[in-house]
Amino acid sequence: MMENRRLARNAVWNLLSLAVPMLVALGAIPALIRTLGIDRFGILTLAWMLIGYSSLFDLGLGRALTKLVSEGFGEEISTNPRRRDLVRAVWTALVLMVVLGCAGALIFAFASTLLATSALKVPVALRAETVVSLHWIAAAIPLVTLTAGLRGILEARQHFGSLSILRTATGVLTFVGPLLAARSSGMLSAVIFTIAAIRLLSALAHFMLCAVLAPELLSDRHVSWREVRPLFRFGAWLTISNLISPLMVSIDRFLIGIFLSVAEVGYYATPYEIVTKLQIIPSALTGVLFPALSATLVSDRARARQLYTHGLAITLALLLPLTVVMVTFAHAGLALWLGADFAMHGYRVLQLLTIGVLINASAYLPASFLHAAGRPDVTAKLHMIEFPLYVPLLCWLIRAFGIEGAACAWVLRVTLDAALLFWMAERAVPKPTLVQWEIVNAGPAPSA
Repeated sequence: MMENRRLARNAVWNLLSLAVPMLVALGAIPALIRTLGIDRFGILTLAWMLIGYSSLFDLGLGRALTKLVSEGFGEEISTNPRRRDLVRAVWTALVLMVVLGCAGALIFAFASTLLATSALKVPVALRAETVVSLHWIAAAIPLVTLTAGLRGILEARQHFGSLSILRTATGVLTFVGPLLAARSSGMLSAVIFTIAAIRLLSALAHFMLCAVLAPELLSDRHVSWREVRPLFRFGAWLTISNLISPLMVSIDRFLIGIFLSVAEVGYYATPYEIVTKLQIIPSALTGVLFPALSATLVSDRARARQLYTHGLAITLALLLPLTVVMVTFAHAGLALWLGADFAMHGYRVLQLLTIGVLINASAYLPASFLHAAGRPDVTAKLHMIEFPLYVPLLCWLIRAFGIEGAACAWVLRVTLDAALLFWMAERAVPKPTLVQWEIVNAGPAPSA
């Protein structure tokens, strides 16, 4: 009973940290569109998306780190040499995440000019400004990867209250900061610089929070390169997912920018940003349930299954009525919020994506269950199957039906993904992870 109350309290904290920035966004986005114009705002939406998904450069280490800490950490680390190895593994993972983030930043910085001048249909007058903006996005990538690792440690240690306050502040500043920068300078590069600066402050705050709430991490600040292999062996399948999944999530806006225009990106991305915020509900639940599932699948599989089914029931109960309301009032709501012209362009996209989000949100639970069960290979294999099917379908539907076609392709993809995840979750057999066996245990990992 105490555990249930703690999980519920943590879920509420998580939900609030995601909901408050969403409410701020509802007021900030119309002001940003009026201040920047639709072309600059379209590029800004791409910047938000790129920074949000730049955590893919951690190559699965963030999720591996959360699972490792959930399964292996106790309170008295300094008295147990095996736990001291865990501390070294954590430091090793964090250093690797920074290194990988820097590599990703260099790659993205070199590609910025090509993106701004050739790949995206950016107006000529905005190209130089866009290149500078993309460079600031590149600078933020290592900060995002490091923050993901630090946040994973705090989640594994169940510090959701403090973490949620920090996440709320970061989310609010992500919208308020660009708005203030846009009104003071009107330059897109200044707006994106503000976002990068906020990510720097967020990374520093996460590190300070870890130092205060998990001081044992500072007890042995050594990097052990022998831990690199087991960390990457667990993260290998997650790496594939982290490379393919963000591409599938974000490629629709890139292809709209390539085949149509950056203005159409704005008409599509705004409904997308609105409706995908509904995913804060399953995200909040699974953020809390993943460490709990990782622990209970080791000791009490019946309890893990109960957590899984209850989480799914709560997700559907909360989202189904919201879905009905948003589909019914899509046109009226957009017209009231952003005007009749924007509503005419975007209301069908909003309706389609709302249905897709309900389906996609339900798939959060089986995906988290599979990861906690030590089966990240399942989601990776599904993504490998889906990606080559999704991209040609998306290209065809965008060319044939514009942004409504992109929304249809997205709904079809998440429907297939959800069906396969539910099927595989029922068949999954939990097994010890390579990270758990090679780092926590003294002996070698068992053969798979």
